[in-house]
Amino acid sequence: MTDRRVEARRGRATDVCIIVEGCYPYVPGGVSAWIDWLVRSQSDTSFSIVSLWPMPTKQQPRYALPPNVVSLQHLYLQSFGEPASKSFVIPDGVDELGIALGELSAKGGSAALRRALRAVMSLEGQSSLSRLFNSPMAWEIARTAYEREMPFGSFLHFFWAWRALLGGLFATLEFPLPDAKAYHTISTGYAGVLAARAALQTGRPAVLTEHGIYTNERRVELLMADWVADTVDKGHRLDDPRFDLRDMWIRAFEAYARTCYECCDEVLTLYEDNQRAQRALGAPPERMHVIANGIDLNRFQAVRPATPDDRPTVALIGRVVPIKDVKTFITAAGILRETIPDLEALVLGPLDEDPEYAASCRALVTELGLDDCVTFTGTVNILDYLSRIHVVALTSLSESQPLVVLEAGAAGIPFVATNVGSCREILEGRADETPALGPGGIITNLVAPGEIAAAIGELLASGDKRRRYGEALRERMRRYYTAEQAASSYRDLYRRLIEAPSRPHDQTAP
Repeated sequence: MTDRRVEARRGRATDVCIIVEGCYPYVPGGVSAWIDWLVRSQSDTSFSIVSLWPMPTKQQPRYALPPNVVSLQHLYLQSFGEPASKSFVIPDGVDELGIALGELSAKGGSAALRRALRAVMSLEGQSSLSRLFNSPMAWEIARTAYEREMPFGSFLHFFWAWRALLGGLFATLEFPLPDAKAYHTISTGYAGVLAARAALQTGRPAVLTEHGIYTNERRVELLMADWVADTVDKGHRLDDPRFDLRDMWIRAFEAYARTCYECCDEVLTLYEDNQRAQRALGAPPERMHVIANGIDLNRFQAVRPATPDDRPTVALIGRVVPIKDVKTFITAAGILRETIPDLEALVLGPLDEDPEYAASCRALVTELGLDDCVTFTGTVNILDYLSRIHVVALTSLSESQPLVVLEAGAAGIPFVATNVGSCREILEGRADETPALGPGGIITNLVAPGEIAAAIGELLASGDKRRRYGEALRERMRRYYTAEQAASSYRDLYRRLIEAPSRPHDQTAP
């Protein structure tokens, strides 16, 4: 971003501040691609962007900021805290701060966030959160929390997990908010807390667009994570009331989601089924709406489906990360090759987000003897590949409304997908679809390589079925999932938010 661009807007509020965690503008595809599309589709709206990351990284931006993006700021969740001096004096109000933070991380909600903000404000002039975080007082807060929450577990493991959670929360509460007429977070979690804080602190409206349900995705990651220590052996008991570190992390993310839902003026998602999880965590039904993703159909007009004479090819398009369950795709390819010896299985997507997982996927390919069958391309322009692909597959453990399903549909390529997110709705049609278009693909269970292989094989074996499914999917895109429809919906939303009068805000907020 040029200095001239910043200077042109200095002292003026941007129209919308987008708050995003762990992707834009550094990770290609997925939510990043959606944000880039959204900003470019609203060329008359000015944006500032706050990008949340655990630590500073050496990643280079994968997206050039559009001209209507005025500023890009970074909030680092785990680069927080400065050493407390030897003369550090325990400030008044620390006990209240500890209680407020405990309530915010355990229960959440707008009242808990207000209480935490007031406690932070009461420290102004006495101590910064950064110093407090590395002070003896922080140790006492952690010790008290341990005795209340996990006296039967390892204090050492609890302490470092508590510091990670609290460090992110402190960083979020102390970050200087960009001046904006509206705030738009793309997830709950810490990004959602920042948007909630902005709504309370500034009196300006905040809105959430939740692609996947953040708490569900974090739950899957935490259950799979080997960096979270299990300090309580619950055996096979389902009714064990003891609290472990995974429970603490999951509870905190649920509390942060509840806080975001309560403070946002509108809670959006990409498809109706997502709203059940949002309601369960307290999202007010009257504020909940659906805006589906859209696809630029013109980009795919020149794509011609692969012919029966081409080498039979199936592709997984996405990041090589555990939540995409690429290993199930590889295993399915191995099963398929037993009956389709010349099968080509492509993995089209970046390999650098989780190098260790990518390496283990490559090792599985070699172990199964599939080196001449499975190809990892890394980041590519998928338009260069679609005309040689007969079937696109998605084996994810969790999704929202995958852009790749819309892209395949725009190209008229049938799809095989696990039963996640809106995949069933897109492939089989909405309940109100009139006239019904028929299936555009096949839905399978999760982690079911045999079932996935059978579904792919069924489509590879029948050119007529591929054609019918592909045409149905392409027509469904034309009816319900165009970029023009989605852009118009966000244009109307932003106009309402920007023109809305400011509410009285919490004068005690920092």
